[in-house]
Amino acid sequence: MARPASSRARLFWAAGIALASLAFLALGTWQLYRMQWKHALIERVNQRVHAAPAPAPVRGKWPFISADSSEYLHIEASGTLLLDRSTLVQASTAHGLGFWVMTPLQTASGDIILVNCGFVPDRKAGEAAAARPAVVTGLLRMSEPVGRVLRKNDPGNERWYSRDVQAIATARGLGQVAPYFIDADASPAPEAGQPIGGLTVIAFNDNHLVYALTWYALALMIIGFSWQIKRNKRRTGVE
Repeated sequence: MARPASSRARLFWAAGIALASLAFLALGTWQLYRMQWKHALIERVNQRVHAAPAPAPVRGKWPFISADSSEYLHIEASGTLLLDRSTLVQASTAHGLGFWVMTPLQTASGDIILVNCGFVPDRKAGEAAAARPAVVTGLLRMSEPVGRVLRKNDPGNERWYSRDVQAIATARGLGQVAPYFIDADASPAPEAGQPIGGLTVIAFNDNHLVYALTWYALALMIIGFSWQIKRNKRRTGVE
């Protein structure tokens, strides 16, 4: 015997309420898992940033470098800074608008690693001609490919908006370079006019608890709303 229309409607209503509540509860629980993952990431990054500098990954290790395994490692590299092949990338920092000075460092083994030597307020401050030996310590950062910012790099006109390692290497004729760059540490006694290092901004959005509570609240609201409707129907004798 077919169910009455009113019975089918109540069944569909109950099933919809149950599915919506389960969906919101699942989303809330997923946000809690995401929160645990984010907290572990923040802790891992903090440990990397404050660790003693380790040798920069050499050419044989480049294929295995990723954001999860390597970004924000505190590393050190020595060699020759090819200052005449620097690239200025537009920057916005606590010191105002200006440029990052991206300079190739050629190691004794022939590896080339781009170094973000730091911030300068204008193009003239970033000009340099002579190469010089250097020991660089800083944080390993992954390349910033074209598309991460609203404006694309324009190498032909020397307009750089993102620190795209491969694009800079191609524009400067550097050949194969490391798939990362080094954000140089702050100099303990910077010379006047020299790039200001140590400006890496490390920030992670951590709103997962708020999102989880929101999803759980929506689930409770649906359950409470449906219970209120059912109670009112019982009071009025409406089924």
